[in-house]
Amino acid sequence: MMSKKTIFIIIWLILLSLGPITVIRNTPELSINFFQRMFGLWAFTLLFIQIILGAFMQKLTEKLGGWVFKFHITEGLFAYALVFSHPLLFAVLNYQTSGVFNPFYVYLGFSLKDIELFYSFGRSAFWLMTLAVVAALLRTQPWLQNNWRKFHILNYFVFFAVWYHSFKVGTDIGTFPFSFFHGPAFVIVLGIVLYRLFSYFKSLFTSPSRSGSTSPNTSTRRE
Repeated sequence: MMSKKTIFIIIWLILLSLGPITVIRNTPELSINFFQRMFGLWAFTLLFIQIILGAFMQKLTEKLGGWVFKFHITEGLFAYALVFSHPLLFAVLNYQTSGVFNPFYVYLGFSLKDIELFYSFGRSAFWLMTLAVVAALLRTQPWLQNNWRKFHILNYFVFFAVWYHSFKVGTDIGTFPFSFFHGPAFVIVLGIVLYRLFSYFKSLFTSPSRSGSTSPNTSTRRE
């Protein structure tokens, strides 16, 4: 019988295989464009897995073991490398076609016009994820020890920005098998966000300060 860790790794590999299979179906020959698109699909997949792991880390650690947290940290760095490499390869691809290499355009350019708006969602996701990764790397610093997890909320914004970016400019998300994953991944993450918001607001109205106040009839008067 397979261990829980083995089952986890198999599911992880199956999800990662969706990107390459999809790109191969559309572009069988290897090229910079091939890897640029595959890195983008991989980045989206890993962001989804990161959110699942982060949202259920305590339960997963109890069931699978402490290695899940280390896996989460390592996978986060790998996902960041893909998010960084995806636009970089796009810049290299532009250099091949136009003779101009412009990293400023892929990392810092921002516009609200036409298709540039959808590229800007990708650029914004990169910088938000940079903040989240830096916070995780500096989590042992005294000034960040108690607050670094709060930066993880940025990953939700990163995911939705990447999803919208891929939905508008992606060339492979409508191809099976990735098309079978892209939409449901959005619904699952949205469900997690709504559940966490519900739990947060519920805790505000059921906190001890609201429900455990002392009744005037039982208070002790001191002279």
